[in-house]
Amino acid sequence: MSVDKFIQDGQDAKVVERIHGKILDMLTAGEFIQYISLQKKPAVTLLPDSIAISNKRIFLCEFTKLGLATNFEIFSWGDIKDIAFKEEIFGSKVTVIPFTGENLTVDYIPKVQARKLYQLIKTALENPIDKTNEGPAPAVQVQKPDAHFVIPTQPEVDRPATPPVAEKHTEKEIAQQDKSVVGDDELTQKLKKLKTLYDRQLITQSEYENKKLELLSQL
Repeated sequence: MSVDKFIQDGQDAKVVERIHGKILDMLTAGEFIQYISLQKKPAVTLLPDSIAISNKRIFLCEFTKLGLATNFEIFSWGDIKDIAFKEEIFGSKVTVIPFTGENLTVDYIPKVQARKLYQLIKTALENPIDKTNEGPAPAVQVQKPDAHFVIPTQPEVDRPATPPVAEKHTEKEIAQQDKSVVGDDELTQKLKKLKTLYDRQLITQSEYENKKLELLSQL
């Protein structure tokens, strides 16, 4: 899978690809990665710490033992109380604040990436029920109620009768009706014909109003 969209803010492509592959193995159904930010210290950092977010969780990653091992701190959005960041001379210090346990901080996150993280995480925390960014919803199995369980019925509400569907030969009928208005002037005939088309649902209300205004403008 291409990681091009995760390296648009200066992230190291090789490190992003490595982290991306590890997180992919941990994703659940309907979950996808939204953003990956990498630590960038003033000195060369071969294996920087990182913060990645999906549409369901946040992943704090730390490489250990010269890159042979990886430590992950993973929180669902429901476990996160807030997110904070502080811009410093070299990058920003991003702090994840869970409801329980200690705050987790990753420093030297580039300022552009820190702002993007803050925006995405704040949005997720403020809209916990929003499913807009999620993938296709998994199929839901509906359990049938037991025979002893009585489902209360809603009182029936009178609904307006469905208007009859226009038949294909309606235009012929309209032509016959036009003959009954020979005594009217041409503009009146057009208006009556337009109203008949609308009443028989051959045109929409918007089309009817627009055409009506057009005809009346000829007066």
